[in-house]
Amino acid sequence: MSEPVTLAPPLGSPPASAAVTRFDPQVAQRRVTPRLRPWRWIVSTAVLVVLAQFVSGIFTNSHYEWHKFWAYFTRESILDGVVVTLKVVALSAVVGLLLGVIVALGRLSTNPLINGLSWAYVWFFRALPLPLLLIITFNFSYFYPRLGVGVPWGPVFAEVQTSSLTPLVIGVIALSLNEAAYAAEVIRGGILSVEAGQIEAANALGLSKARQLRRVILPQALRSIVPAYGNQLVGLVKASSLVYYVSLLDLFGAVFVLESRHPESLVPILIVGAAWYLVITAVLSVVQFYVERFYARGNARALPPTPVQRLRRFTVDSWARLAGVRLTRRGL
Repeated sequence: MSEPVTLAPPLGSPPASAAVTRFDPQVAQRRVTPRLRPWRWIVSTAVLVVLAQFVSGIFTNSHYEWHKFWAYFTRESILDGVVVTLKVVALSAVVGLLLGVIVALGRLSTNPLINGLSWAYVWFFRALPLPLLLIITFNFSYFYPRLGVGVPWGPVFAEVQTSSLTPLVIGVIALSLNEAAYAAEVIRGGILSVEAGQIEAANALGLSKARQLRRVILPQALRSIVPAYGNQLVGLVKASSLVYYVSLLDLFGAVFVLESRHPESLVPILIVGAAWYLVITAVLSVVQFYVERFYARGNARALPPTPVQRLRRFTVDSWARLAGVRLTRRGL
């Protein structure tokens, strides 16, 4: 007995179970209505109201003495303190980063002696409080009046008198030693975050260790190093206020001296100090954003928009929505 033969439908014809959809002009003219989210608008309105009250309370409270703010904000002693703070932060960041790279590579070394010394460095300087480290560095000349380079137990080729070190140099040395310990761990973590397959591929291509580090590892590791080290730089800006312990008159020292001389203007002077630290931190945050954006080019499908691009997009979208509302009201 023969089996029934099933004939396939012609090519291009819809399946038998598929329903034929007809074009309906009324359905095509319907507007897509976005989903309403009333709680989002209620919460946003409440937050804006509280924020407006907070800002209004700050600028209308007479105890802040805002009429004295600009006079102290641009005072010569304050500006000199800002310059000293910027010098300390810049020098400590550069020296600390270079030393941190060396210590991080030592932590990743297979040599047990170098690895152990690098670990001991990180452990020691992360354990010491920064004020104590500044005081020890300031009194370093008491234990070692001279430091020289030469043959051990032999002639000295060059030496320096540690008592002649300025407070700026002492502050930079102490902050750099402390910064290098934290930077080393940030860099080590970034290098370890690189996928092992990338290193295996570099080995298969016969690249040297230095070329692997420069061409393969660091470009990928910087994606995770930059955000963490940017946060570390912000901490360094705040830590620079402790150089007052070594008699260096930075921004915090200038504020401290100024408020002791003018106790009647204590509040506006403290606000001036806080404002300058906020300005410095804001500049560092902007630089960090663009550096992160630069190193995200090979990883992200679309780069994060800049504040200018966000403002431009918001303006264009707002005008488009407003134009759509006007056309709807006119019945077009």
